Amino acid sequence: MNDFLSNWSKAALTSAGFFWMAFWAFALGYIISSCIQVFVTRQRMKKSMGEAGPKSVALATFFGFISSSCSFAALATTKSLFKKGAGLVPSLAFLLASTNLVIELGIMIAVFLSWQFVVGEYLGGCLLILCTWLIVKLTLPAKLEEAAREHVGGGEEEKEDIPDWKERMTSRKGWKLVARQYFMEWGMVWRDVTFGFTVAGIISAFVPAEFFTTLFAGAGSESDPSFAQVLLQTIVGPLAAFFTFIGSMGNIPLASLLYANGVSFAGIMAFIFSDLVVFPVLRISAQYFGWKMAFYILAVFLVSLIVSALVLHYGFSFLDLLPQGNSSAEQVKPSERFAIDYTLFLNLAFLSITGLLYWLKLMGDQTDQEHEHSQHHHKKKKWSDQLLTGIACISGVWVVIGLLLNLKA
Repeated sequence: MNDFLSNWSKAALTSAGFFWMAFWAFALGYIISSCIQVFVTRQRMKKSMGEAGPKSVALATFFGFISSSCSFAALATTKSLFKKGAGLVPSLAFLLASTNLVIELGIMIAVFLSWQFVVGEYLGGCLLILCTWLIVKLTLPAKLEEAAREHVGGGEEEKEDIPDWKERMTSRKGWKLVARQYFMEWGMVWRDVTFGFTVAGIISAFVPAEFFTTLFAGAGSESDPSFAQVLLQTIVGPLAAFFTFIGSMGNIPLASLLYANGVSFAGIMAFIFSDLVVFPVLRISAQYFGWKMAFYILAVFLVSLIVSALVLHYGFSFLDLLPQGNSSAEQVKPSERFAIDYTLFLNLAFLSITGLLYWLKLMGDQTDQEHEHSQHHHKKKKWSDQLLTGIACISGVWVVIGLLLNLKA
């Protein structure tokens, strides 16, 4: 019993330490994301995208990059783009870019992993889009796309006012919208983050290294893994992620644990890329496009991420750039993550900025049309959202009790 309580307290302290390491990265990323989404606006993005083609794919990738979102919000925007006449490839390019080629994710990866993973994330995001484009071009049945458009109700024309970004940037109202968007970003990810960081702490404290070497064949071996082992690891990562509710941001501390236990670069990148091949995303995609298209997109993404992860692994290996050693998250003891260092001062700075943004949010106009739209969006609670909220609350209670055990020790 004493061993269990000791591991519980260690797990909670590790989870809290992971979040402490990451808070400033979250805040910085969401401030940048909120500014872009308010000043660029989704209406402008939709107006700029046309039918399938290199220009549309490039625009979709760019707009996805500057419009970072959680998987579910990105999927809703993808549906909207497809509904307004964008081709399937540009729509999927936007979805992949807005969940993989995002600023805050790169910052998080830099905090928990190493620069090679940051480069791999952005190069891999581009590879994902190119692979998806090629696979869809070679395999998409015309009837399947037509059925998906009928299901989503495509072809509707709506008149939307596109605000002037210069006027917004110099107005108080614009910055109130930034503040509102900033807290909406937190509202979309807090459950994934709470659950993901809690699971990372539990795995760190309770799961022995032998588990990873069994699940990921070849992990932890002193010799380089064979191609078969690397391939198996790139398949195991997405399959393990399929039934989870953890988004890309919550996956990063888990990825750092995989790195610390010797999982290959390809296996870790495939795991990070797996936020769009999880069951909740499949279910919502089916509601938007129909089950046949949802499974088609899932298969395309799965093949694309496996190919991309393998290309990254052997490309980095050829250039002798594969990362060596453990992740930064595993190089210190749990209690040492709260030392007086740059993380403390960055967190204090971004806590102050968050407080300022909260004041602006309170001062905002509650009748603003965009706010009404966001409120309407949040009222539509799905069973998966309710389940994840419950799991996140249980996770929070677990961490709090574990921290109290540390105080008693």
